[in-house]
Amino acid sequence: MSVIDIKAVNVKKNLKVPVSGGFRKIFQQRELHRDMLMKMSDFRVFNTTYSFSTKGEIDFIDLTDKVQEVVSKSGVKNGLVHVFAPHATGILILTENEYGLLSDIKVFLEEIIPRRGSYRHPSNAHAHLRSALLPPDKTLPVIDGRVEFGTWQSLLFVETDVYPRRRTVIIQVMGEQ
Repeated sequence: MSVIDIKAVNVKKNLKVPVSGGFRKIFQQRELHRDMLMKMSDFRVFNTTYSFSTKGEIDFIDLTDKVQEVVSKSGVKNGLVHVFAPHATGILILTENEYGLLSDIKVFLEEIIPRRGSYRHPSNAHAHLRSALLPPDKTLPVIDGRVEFGTWQSLLFVETDVYPRRRTVIIQVMGEQ
């Protein structure tokens, strides 16, 4: 059995209370919770947006450097960066930004969901269907103030709509300072 010093708002003086078993665990959990709250004061959430223009169907916009710039500006040292494209016809992919591969991706998207199909939605149903298959967001680790991309990875926005558009992505960085 050990003794824990209890200080509480509704207690006029410090009490020395013998503690054993389950009570010891409760006090340890409270200590851990207090330590976590102190750590949470070092937690930061940083939000911003980035807007850009696309040239039309299956246009690729490299966001890699912009996302790294935002992470650096955020002051977050370790955590996550989440990038979200709030559009019904835009997607985000992690891949190598190489002309041949990007051409292959264009061909792939045309093969799995062709532009000319018997769709019920007017003009750009294929753009919506492509966006339904691929995600509008990516979450990446931030370590020592840098976004951790793989050796050949770039974060690319892919325009799936048929017309040039003005697009915006939301970039949220969260973690410890």
